[in-house]
Amino acid sequence: MEAFIDLDSLGEIFIYLSAFFGAFLAALWLSLVFWTYRDIRSRSRDRIIQVLATLLTALLFFPGLLVYLILRPKITLIEAYQRTLEEEALLSEIETKKACPGCGASIQNNWQVCAYCHTRIRKVCANCTELLELPWQICPYCATPIPGSPHTVIELEDLPVPGTIDETAELSVPEEKETEISEDA
Repeated sequence: MEAFIDLDSLGEIFIYLSAFFGAFLAALWLSLVFWTYRDIRSRSRDRIIQVLATLLTALLFFPGLLVYLILRPKITLIEAYQRTLEEEALLSEIETKKACPGCGASIQNNWQVCAYCHTRIRKVCANCTELLELPWQICPYCATPIPGSPHTVIELEDLPVPGTIDETAELSVPEEKETEISEDA
């Protein structure tokens, strides 16, 4: 009885299969090292950590990959950046929303009073009719002082120049002092 496969051909098949399996393991090892390097680059900017993670996978193969997967950062740098952008967008949205100082309800920028609690929020300039914040003492749009405010705009023409005498002003001594002088004499 003749055998379908002789031992010489079986040895050759085993050599081919082991070479194929060895090439597969080498390609798998190389691809895992490359994947680890790319993954750690997307998760950390530190060059030492990138080299150590790649060497860990290169030297220990599957156990090294397992250790790397346990120790690697949870989020990538891009995800961390996107999360930061989302937080900044939410914070800027919160900051731009104005709230009534009386009741805390949301108010709009063009409201003079709160629609809910009737608290005065802004006042109107008498000259240009622009809305002004309550603490403002002067209109920033037309430079008109707000009535009742302690600050007024003084024109430079109205100020006296130091060292000059106003010719229209009279020099007089107050009457009380004149009477005191005459009584002493």
